[in-house]
Amino acid sequence: MGGMPSPSQMPAALQAVMARCLAHAHQALPSGLWRFNLNDLALGWVHPMRLPLLQACWPELQMKDGVVVWAAQGMDVAQRSLRIAEVAAMLRQRGAIAGWRDEPYACERPVEDPCVARGETLFELERAAFRWFGFMSRAVHINGFLPGARMVCGRRALTKPTDPGKLDNLAAGGLPAGEDLRDCARRELWEEAGVPMSLSTGLQPRGQLRSVRMTPDGLHDEVLHIYSLTLPLGFSPSNQDGEVSEFLSLDLESLTQRLQGDAFSIDAAAVVAWGLMHAQALSDLRT
Repeated sequence: MGGMPSPSQMPAALQAVMARCLAHAHQALPSGLWRFNLNDLALGWVHPMRLPLLQACWPELQMKDGVVVWAAQGMDVAQRSLRIAEVAAMLRQRGAIAGWRDEPYACERPVEDPCVARGETLFELERAAFRWFGFMSRAVHINGFLPGARMVCGRRALTKPTDPGKLDNLAAGGLPAGEDLRDCARRELWEEAGVPMSLSTGLQPRGQLRSVRMTPDGLHDEVLHIYSLTLPLGFSPSNQDGEVSEFLSLDLESLTQRLQGDAFSIDAAAVVAWGLMHAQALSDLRT
């Protein structure tokens, strides 16, 4: 998980639910999934019930002994991106991929620990297709703190394709191909919470964790890059892009109750827990 933070001096009930939140974010894979390989590189996981449709849309794939192999020797990044984009478009046309965003993610060459290092881009692919293939993606999440030991959380709009109506961090979003992590975080802060660029310069890195679990769309495998931002007294977040329906300012007791009641999305709950267990959590809360 990119260096597990140390527990802070938090109430016992909050510490207990934080441990549960982190455990929920990294679940064991179900048995029977097929590995998806690019040549000899293991990149993703595909549910076996999806194999007939995948083979119909991608006839040159090799499928044997629990492994799907895309033999792409001699293809460069652009060529690989074009070919898998064609397949994803066919899957979309057949209703297999929903929530299309017209936003590419980068699929990286595997590294030993993707929380502390990044691999070169192997191809780019529409973000909505990543879970279908079980590819690893990246996202930024920002915990926002107000004076008085309060955390600011947004509620995801009911129109969001994933986790509608669930509580989220101050801002969060997937990392598009080619965008810098910090630039992505500052953009998301403006789009989702109306945080001006002059204020988001105060972003503080708080580490990374990897979130892995099965979803109805496929395998969610994402490295969450976590930041902290202290907000000035009286700051009122304002959503700009329609993706957040409201913001809540929660003290630790209210936050604990919401976490215990599973009011947050799984990733947002894990990011809240990670941020409050971080060595700098008490300084964040004492803004």
